[in-house]
Amino acid sequence: MKILLLQLKRIGDLILTTPAIAALSQSFPDAHLTLVVSNECAQLLPAISNVDRILIARRNLRDLGVFSSIACKKFDYCVDFTRNDRSAFLTLLSGARRRIASYRVRDQSKTCARLYTELVGVRVRDRHTIDYDLALLEPLGVHAAPTSPELNLPQAAHENADALRRDSKITRPYLILHPGSARREKLWEPERWAEVVDGFKNKDFDLVLTSGPSADEQAHVAAITKLTRKQTIDLSAKTDLLTLAALIARAELLVTVDSAPMHLAAATHTPQVILFGPTNPFHWRPRESPALILQGKSGVPMTDFVPLRPRFAMSEISTGSVISAMDSLLSHRAAAHIS
Repeated sequence: MKILLLQLKRIGDLILTTPAIAALSQSFPDAHLTLVVSNECAQLLPAISNVDRILIARRNLRDLGVFSSIACKKFDYCVDFTRNDRSAFLTLLSGARRRIASYRVRDQSKTCARLYTELVGVRVRDRHTIDYDLALLEPLGVHAAPTSPELNLPQAAHENADALRRDSKITRPYLILHPGSARREKLWEPERWAEVVDGFKNKDFDLVLTSGPSADEQAHVAAITKLTRKQTIDLSAKTDLLTLAALIARAELLVTVDSAPMHLAAATHTPQVILFGPTNPFHWRPRESPALILQGKSGVPMTDFVPLRPRFAMSEISTGSVISAMDSLLSHRAAAHIS
């Protein structure tokens, strides 16, 4: 049996698809699984398990090879987690006898909807993203309980992280602050981050700043370090994605906005404080790794998550609530180590 999986969205989306991939692999252990991902996810691929082949859609002429590989494979099943025009085209190329997507594909294009044999009555706005992806497998008889995201970090990533820690003289337990995001509306002001750094009183930890590869994210970190009085270790622009994941895996705590490192921490079970603003944590939050989620003016971590929630400005989150959440998670972690 040959199964094609289409996940052409961002890094976080791919990580949240890993429970569905694992469930499919367990249900069809002899099947050959092919996964197609977007170019921006390429660095993550060595950590993706339970698939036999991965193809990268790059949006250039090299995609002709991807198209040819899909068209020649003669798949039995195709599951489209993406639901856009490109994934619909790849679904058609697959020639699979069963082609599955959410019924919401009809809202985008009735023509694209005809390319699928089964449209599942589930929409992402009603479920956590992991649950949504698992629901798309139900027509194939896969009814799996949701699990944490899975990443199998290669040894090289851990070795690179170890070398970076040595070179950066990180000799103590450390916390990672990752302020960046590709979406500007998710950014918290540099002044707020600097207040957190200077207001965090625990002297037992090194404070490490990381960022994504973009110039904007690196400039955001530079603005923060310029405002802080306390010494930090700036690793922005010094990590690739898997090295960052390995650093997060060994950290005592991650503090971040809603971005890819949140999902890396969920997969490595690293405690984290997450700042949400315009996006709804109902759909994206970690549910099993220790996580405290802040949004809006309440000042205390969220405990009630609902599908419909208004957008909030990041500026509504106070520095005091972030520091309090950091102290709370570190206290619990210390207590767990003692016991």
